[in-house]
Amino acid sequence: MPRLFTAIEVPADVADALASARGGIYGARWRDQDDYHITLRFIGDVDARTASEVADTLDAIRKPPLSIQFDGLSWFGGEKPRAIVARIKPTTGLIELQAEHERRLRRLGLPPETRNFTPHVTLANLRSASTLAVADYLGVRGALNAPGFEATRFVLFSARASVGGGPYVVEVAYPLR
Repeated sequence: MPRLFTAIEVPADVADALASARGGIYGARWRDQDDYHITLRFIGDVDARTASEVADTLDAIRKPPLSIQFDGLSWFGGEKPRAIVARIKPTTGLIELQAEHERRLRRLGLPPETRNFTPHVTLANLRSASTLAVADYLGVRGALNAPGFEATRFVLFSARASVGGGPYVVEVAYPLR
């Protein structure tokens, strides 16, 4: 059973700039920069028939290329930090693309996404990092110096079965046109 999600890939030069933010937090597991992406919709573990239906419905999406701009570093998890992320400015085009994924996948009978869409690139997963350590890190590195880019496609990724995490495999790429 493949574990699937849709995303926008991060170009190598942008990933290099994001990777410069690595280090400085005890207990952080920094992601490989080849696995940096902007998740649009997590799908989860599905059977082969559903995976084929997902691939077909995504093929019907027609949206123009997107300008992706970063908006600094942050964290997810509130009082129990669980991830360091590079925030993405939530443009109308990006929000509309994600909403189209949500609508089409719900029509296939997939359960709705329960979390609000917050565009970001996860840089590190945290284990036992204190809010003070995260605040200190962000105080030093919070002004992210990463160039924006134009996204000309989105992809259907698969992850390692029932484990998640990279390396991710592009199953299908869909042009933004």
